[in-house]
Amino acid sequence: MLNNTFFSFTTPETNGDLLKTTISLNPAHDIFKGHFPGNPIVPGVCMMQMVKEILENQLGKKLRLVKADSIKFLSFINPNEYPQVGLEIKMSTVDEQVKADAQLVNEGIVFLKFKGTFK
Repeated sequence: MLNNTFFSFTTPETNGDLLKTTISLNPAHDIFKGHFPGNPIVPGVCMMQMVKEILENQLGKKLRLVKADSIKFLSFINPNEYPQVGLEIKMSTVDEQVKADAQLVNEGIVFLKFKGTFK
């Protein structure tokens, strides 16, 4: 839904249950005209959507969030200051559920910490 318009990402690297990729943001996207004019900030819901879409891409199936154990928005992402951010996801699959422990980071700054379950 947002991939290839709001953001794009590199081919994820995997090591066991750890997935890593680099997200490139599109600072010219219309979302930033309203959030916020003159001081663009990536909305929290978009951060969550990026995690979901990258998981879907990796697993090759549609997912929906069924449980959010913890969501912490720790810093703002201004796409002009941080046009790229790293995404790290520790994931495990049990039955039909995908448990994810994700964070968006750049140069030691953590923007989002998320723990939850998708189905």
